[in-house]
Amino acid sequence: MSVAVADLATGRRTMKRSTCGLLLAIELVVAVAAQQPPTKELPGDALIYRWLVHETLHLAERPFAGVSSREEWERLRPELKQQFLYMLGLWPPPERTLLQARITGVLERDNFRVEKLYFQSRPGLYVTANLYVPKPIPPGQKLPAVLYVCGHSNRGRDGNKTAFQHHGIWFATHGYVCLILDTLQLGEIAGIHHGTYREGRWWWHSAGYTPAGVECWNGIRALDYLCSRPEVDPQRIAVTGISGGGAYTTWISAADERVHVAVPVSGFSDLQTHIIDRVINGHCDCMFPYNVYRWDFSTILGLIAPRALLFLNSSNDTIFPMPGNERLRAKLHEFYRLFHPQLQTHFEFGVVPGAHSDHPELRLLAYRWINRHLKNDPRPVQEPEVPLFSGKELRVFPEDSDIPPDAVNRRIDEFFVPRARLLAPANPGEWPKWRERLLEQLQERVFRDWPNFVPAAQVIRQDQQTGEVVLSPDGVLIIRGRNLATAKKPDQYKRQLLVVLDPEDAEDKLPNWARSVVQDGDQVFLLSPRGCGSLAWTKRNPPNYVERSHALLGRTVDQMRVWDIQATARWLHENAEDALPLAVVGHGAMAVNVAYAAIFEGAISEIILVAPTTSHLHGPHYLGILRVLDTPAALALLAPRRLMILETDPDAWTLTRTAYELASAKDRLRISK
Repeated sequence: MSVAVADLATGRRTMKRSTCGLLLAIELVVAVAAQQPPTKELPGDALIYRWLVHETLHLAERPFAGVSSREEWERLRPELKQQFLYMLGLWPPPERTLLQARITGVLERDNFRVEKLYFQSRPGLYVTANLYVPKPIPPGQKLPAVLYVCGHSNRGRDGNKTAFQHHGIWFATHGYVCLILDTLQLGEIAGIHHGTYREGRWWWHSAGYTPAGVECWNGIRALDYLCSRPEVDPQRIAVTGISGGGAYTTWISAADERVHVAVPVSGFSDLQTHIIDRVINGHCDCMFPYNVYRWDFSTILGLIAPRALLFLNSSNDTIFPMPGNERLRAKLHEFYRLFHPQLQTHFEFGVVPGAHSDHPELRLLAYRWINRHLKNDPRPVQEPEVPLFSGKELRVFPEDSDIPPDAVNRRIDEFFVPRARLLAPANPGEWPKWRERLLEQLQERVFRDWPNFVPAAQVIRQDQQTGEVVLSPDGVLIIRGRNLATAKKPDQYKRQLLVVLDPEDAEDKLPNWARSVVQDGDQVFLLSPRGCGSLAWTKRNPPNYVERSHALLGRTVDQMRVWDIQATARWLHENAEDALPLAVVGHGAMAVNVAYAAIFEGAISEIILVAPTTSHLHGPHYLGILRVLDTPAALALLAPRRLMILETDPDAWTLTRTAYELASAKDRLRISK
């Protein structure tokens, strides 16, 4: 007998033979789990870490979406840009509504002025900003402009734009119009950046909402505002910022080709840094798109090419460590050569000594690069000390009572990304097309790179006495299951019943919620998917390392539980005596995971859902699922197979019921309270 297991160092598939080989394989897995990482609390920690590493390295093998020529990149660029915007929640593009820009005050200095202003990037989403304008400006002269996007410097009611005013002053005193934006979280009208980091807003995953999308959109609308100013030359625009501002610089520059020069400073790294080195634990949700299309992060930077890009960092930056920067530098060097044989003209990588900080040396490198590309002036620059304004002086809304009552900044997450609004097919003839369209969207936008048939799970170890089975659903991870003991002979079974346990359920007995569905003649197999039972990993809020790392890989924990259920169902089906029919049952949010496994695995003939959640707002959470459909529509895709929905509100499943009627399968659907 042979079984595939993963090579522990590389993740490559190798073959181990014989029962002794199986035992050795599982012992090696457990040994590695105990060693990497060394300071974990639960058995599942090392196992899921190993899976995360494997997936990360897999994505890293395809920098720049696997493109190796300029012609291929130019051909794919429009599609890649659309995918990037989708991962930010910005595709289809939001309507460019009127900015409703207003200047609330002006501060005057001898050679520049500061206009305190706000605009609405969409109705009710207020962006507070300071515009630094040189003076005097000769009539008719157009000046280059810089959009400065801020990092996480908490200045309270004054907004974090006030912490970076020295940038605006330098640019204004050197012939630039400079707009400095407050961020959503740390602006004068504060919103939320930490939804999944600490606020428990896991529905952000289902909604496809990330505050990175808001910061990018605010930046795009800020460019709209700059281009509307009579003193700005729209052909000469740069974007820069440090830390969070370095990330937003990357998003905005990749999304909007009006940016001619990009200078992200200490704000971007690769997947290896964030996941393998766990640097994600130091970052909030605004730093990441949801990687639905499963990119290596170099592809985002590639969207900036062939425009001028200066990538800056500090040598001892612990939240953007140099190893990740060096990997990106090496990839970008090769990529930019496709466009510019004289590489240094449009791409450079700068490092200064020190920790994560807005160092003067970093600013001088940024100033000089922007001068070179927007003014054709390569000379060295200096930054003399200048008197700064107080934070309160720079406020756009001087008092709390001045804040517009219609501001939606605090709850923009509820509606920033449009959700699907599905109607049932009008007649039986439309049903097959309706179903096919939704299945295509699920595979394209949610379950990306999901095979048509998930292979059967591999048996790693099986104990005939206890019934315990250790499975690998993918050759990397291990999960646990158990055949329940019975006095029946094999030829007396009438049905296989796969019971998918909740995370807190005991692994060695039938849970109470499943007792009513077990029939005489059932061959029962209990499954604990990843993160459940004895192989659960540590859950610590913040930073929710495992769950948030999945999103960087284009997955969620719940999505991969669907995989586990599919792989186990396929294994049971392929090893069934006399081709017994296979039924699957789950409870609560896990019941919906069961339903999706059945959508993708045709060997499942009957689906039983006990008290399932009625919307993905309440779980399970898959990336962007609400942009495609919600739970009642998903269950409709199961028609015409047998479906039981128990302990539920029947009114929640109107769409499901309609679909079964259109599929001529009304008698195969049972819904009960």
